[in-house]
Amino acid sequence: MVQDIPFAEIKVGDKASMTKTVSEYDVYTFAGITGDFNPVHVNSEFAKNTMFKERIAHGMLSAGFISAVLGTTLPGANTIYMGQELSFKAPVKIGDTVTATVEVLEKIEEKHRLICRTTVTNQDGILVVDGKATMLKK
Repeated sequence: MVQDIPFAEIKVGDKASMTKTVSEYDVYTFAGITGDFNPVHVNSEFAKNTMFKERIAHGMLSAGFISAVLGTTLPGANTIYMGQELSFKAPVKIGDTVTATVEVLEKIEEKHRLICRTTVTNQDGILVVDGKATMLKK
C-alpha cells in the first residue's frame, strides 16, 4: 500500500524502511531492464575470479530499494526525487536480505523539500549503501 504523508505531518527524525531478499530473478531482471550485463552480476564462472569470488547484485538495484521507500512510504506518493548521493560500501550477494531505510534529516518549509539519509544494510547489519536524498513533497 502506498502512503501519502502530507508535508505538514513529516518531522525531522521520521524513519521508514523495507526489507527484501535479493534473488536470482531480481538480478537477471535488473540486468535485462537496464542492459547492465556486467559478468560480475550474471556469470558465475567470471565472478569466481573477481575480488568478490561470487556474483554480486548491481549496486543500483540496492539503490532502487531506497527509491521504493521514498516513493511509497516516506514521504510517499506526490514526492519528486530531486537528487541522490550514494556510496557503495559493501557488496550485496544473491540471497542477502537487505533493508533500505530513509530518515528525514532536514525539512525546508518554504520550498517543500526534505533532505533524507538513505541507507541499505544487509542481514548482518553491514552498511552496504550510504547516501542522502533531496525530495520535493507536494
